[in-house]
Amino acid sequence: MKNRVLVTGACGMLGKDVVKVLEERGLDVTALSRKELDITEKGQCASLLKDIRPEIVINCAAFTKVDLCEEESTLAFDVNAKGPKNLADVCKEIGTKLVHISTDYVFDGTSSRPYREDDQPNPINIYGKSKLQGEEAVRKSDSDHLIVRTSWLFGKNGPNFIRTMLKLSREKELVQVVDDQRGRPTYTKDLARGIALLIEKGAFGTVNLANSGSCSWYELCCLAFEQAGIKNVKVVPVSSEVFKRPAKRPRYSVLDLSRFKAITGSSPRSWKEAVKGYLEEMGLALGPGTTRG
Repeated sequence: MKNRVLVTGACGMLGKDVVKVLEERGLDVTALSRKELDITEKGQCASLLKDIRPEIVINCAAFTKVDLCEEESTLAFDVNAKGPKNLADVCKEIGTKLVHISTDYVFDGTSSRPYREDDQPNPINIYGKSKLQGEEAVRKSDSDHLIVRTSWLFGKNGPNFIRTMLKLSREKELVQVVDDQRGRPTYTKDLARGIALLIEKGAFGTVNLANSGSCSWYELCCLAFEQAGIKNVKVVPVSSEVFKRPAKRPRYSVLDLSRFKAITGSSPRSWKEAVKGYLEEMGLALGPGTTRG
């Protein structure tokens, strides 16, 4: 891997883990928060990148609040589409590689098999549409780039589904969780390590990366409760129609990981192991037979 790396969105859930992983590998990392670099401002992008001259830029900056994207579509397209274009254009100009993080939500969820990198995108919400525009802008820039599509993120450094469910378990005796959406949960620590590995292998183009295996949100909640020793809360599976949200979600957004395995010669660990690792990191994993009140 090259030595000088700039990470945007470095204070976010994924960004913090990416910075930590790269620093553990002995790299010279410049970690920029949204306040330090607003990727929607091309002038800022040009000024900072030309001053720092990184060999690689990893773009972890994104507007990821899926439901809020429906209300604030202008902001969503600014951050998720215009921002990556700005970075790609500057990276092309100065000869820097851009690693851009994208999402399974570029697909509509109608597939009967895991989505490959070359499958036709068809997003069904503003978040997915804005992220797809970001992907397309990076490709059209003709910059040296790697687009990493991932899904269902959870990690120590930000809000996520598991943390929300654990909070609800302390407030309610019954929680309803959608059981007709299926995807690959992904631990940001594992994603960060996978990104570093792809860079080391010289990967380019588009690569799917998530933890192995798949589940529904209901199954994810049940496993998290089990591993956290929560037994006094009833988890009830419901359909998407019952639990309506402002943004539509794809019913099936499992990503095919074959290309990642072929490039790296390794397979991501299972989502179940990843959930356990996350709960251990948070100090919430309990042994068998233990009940958390």
